[in-house]
Amino acid sequence: MSSVQNVPPVQFDKQRLGRAIGIGIVVVALLLLLVSVLQVDRHPRTDDATVRANSIALAAEVEGRLEELLVKDNQQVRKGDLLFVIDPRPFEYALAQAKADQAMLEGQINDEGRRIAAERSAVGAARAGVTGSQSGISAAQGSYLAAKAAVERATAAQSSAQAQLQFAQNDYKRIQPLLAKHYVTTQQVDQAQTAVRVAEEAVHQASSQLLQARAQESMALASKQSASASFEASQSKLGEAQHTVDTLETLTAQRASRAAKVQQAELNLQWCQVRAPFDGYVANMNTSQGAYAHVGTPIFTLIDTSTWWVVASYRESMLKHIQPGMHVQVYLMEHPGRRFNGVVDSVGRGVFPEDGAVNGGYPSVDRTLNWVHLSARFPVRVRVTDPDAELFRVGATAITVVR
Repeated sequence: MSSVQNVPPVQFDKQRLGRAIGIGIVVVALLLLLVSVLQVDRHPRTDDATVRANSIALAAEVEGRLEELLVKDNQQVRKGDLLFVIDPRPFEYALAQAKADQAMLEGQINDEGRRIAAERSAVGAARAGVTGSQSGISAAQGSYLAAKAAVERATAAQSSAQAQLQFAQNDYKRIQPLLAKHYVTTQQVDQAQTAVRVAEEAVHQASSQLLQARAQESMALASKQSASASFEASQSKLGEAQHTVDTLETLTAQRASRAAKVQQAELNLQWCQVRAPFDGYVANMNTSQGAYAHVGTPIFTLIDTSTWWVVASYRESMLKHIQPGMHVQVYLMEHPGRRFNGVVDSVGRGVFPEDGAVNGGYPSVDRTLNWVHLSARFPVRVRVTDPDAELFRVGATAITVVR
């Protein structure tokens, strides 16, 4: 009791105050820790995030020498800016050749068209010859029939004249002996004799007409046969003319191919000038003017600055508080005082597990148990809504806070 009584009151109050302050500090620290844990749990935060942007490996569409290289590494370009030019002379020659081939084809089509027109005219003439031959056959047939009828008429006339001659001769033979007995007169005998001579002349004339008619019949028959032969020759000539007529299908079918070659040559010539497809930055340039560009071989990388992303890795315990469409605050390590806004675009659905090796078609699980098990991290894709292309860099470290 004497030791307590010997302690000054002021010193005793300081000790109590010190204890109270210490306890207060501990309580405040615990409260702050609790608030911080609650804040982190409600508003997930991570500094394991990197800046991303779409990019393309810019390569030439045609082979050739780099005649002009108008950009340099890390240069900013605008959409439509000329980046590099490939020597266009081979492609200009190819375009001229393709157009010449196309013009040559059109000339061949025109020449062939004129030749075919002449062949078709020959077909028309041959068809007219066939028609004329048919008319000739009809006329020859008519002439032959008329001549045949004339022969028949002449034969009948000859028969009639012969009958008249026979009658006159018989009459003369009957009355001529009667002249001596004065049963007939001399005039009657003379008349009978004259009738015989007239009948003989009629028979002679009828025989001549029959010979003439038969000659005309033979000539008509020959004309008919000639007309038939001419008709067959005309038909043969028509078939030959029709067979020799060509078409333009073979040549006109080549038009599409020649036009495609011209279009391809024009496209190759356009591809000699490579322009920026979007606003961005040139990166990873390791070539110079005069190099030979190969098709599909990248010359440099072009970063698209129109859209920026941040890929943040969050522990799986935080994913339940992160949903697509949520607002995100983005900070760059290079510019920590500048805040950018973003939105959760998607949450990763899978990562390759560290102990997920596959053996014989089955997962291989380690039998050992670690006392401390680290939670897996899944990528969260955040689209930055107000990026600054001057400040953002692909691969830069960022800090994200989901709100």
